[in-house]
Amino acid sequence: MVLYFQIKVSSHAPQRFSGAKPPVNARQSVGTTVDNRKGSRRRGEELERAILQAALDELADVGYPGLTMERVAIRARTSKTVLYRRWAGRAELVVDACKIGSISDVDIPDTGALRTDVIALLRQMSAKMATPFGSILRGLLAEMTRDPELGRLIRERVHKVGSGPIHTILERAAERGEVDRPILNSRRAAVAPDLLRNHFLLFGAPVDDEVVIDIVDEVYLPLVLRPDVNSPGRIEASTTSD
Repeated sequence: MVLYFQIKVSSHAPQRFSGAKPPVNARQSVGTTVDNRKGSRRRGEELERAILQAALDELADVGYPGLTMERVAIRARTSKTVLYRRWAGRAELVVDACKIGSISDVDIPDTGALRTDVIALLRQMSAKMATPFGSILRGLLAEMTRDPELGRLIRERVHKVGSGPIHTILERAAERGEVDRPILNSRRAAVAPDLLRNHFLLFGAPVDDEVVIDIVDEVYLPLVLRPDVNSPGRIEASTTSD
């Protein structure tokens, strides 16, 4: 009987400690699962960056039609109240979020010739269009007709995609005498990035390099070059093709 008693106690020994506290890392894991909004308080730029990234992630997962302020708040581990203090609605939030991966955020080429500068610029934009952010932007452009507020904000804040870099390129071309200065303030100035964006909207990515070359050689250069000037890059390309 004594032997049996000892065996019985030994076999139940693990259960005697079933109510003991779990290891520290286990307690932390459980705490995170129960309330994923707890943690160090974030403020200012750190919090805003987290919210904007959460909005981009939601766009990638559910698109603009499925995005809500509540979903973004949960993903960013904050509250809807915090979001509405900064943005009037999801359209403003989404347009600001798109600045994180802006297609116009490029290195401005300086090759010494208008043709090669514009081709290099469009190639950079095309590469960004082939990223997940490019798919998000394409979806938003398609939603413009269904959401008037989104359309208004995109026209005001995003329509200038590529216009900054192309303006700098044209400034340099004007200094070299390749284009007349009035071109810089005309509708012709942004035709190249506009055509690339329109092609992307209709056909998606990747954009073939042949499309980029055609936009520059067949449309853009004839529109902006001075009649008495040939871009050096264009002359070289023509000689090579012959």
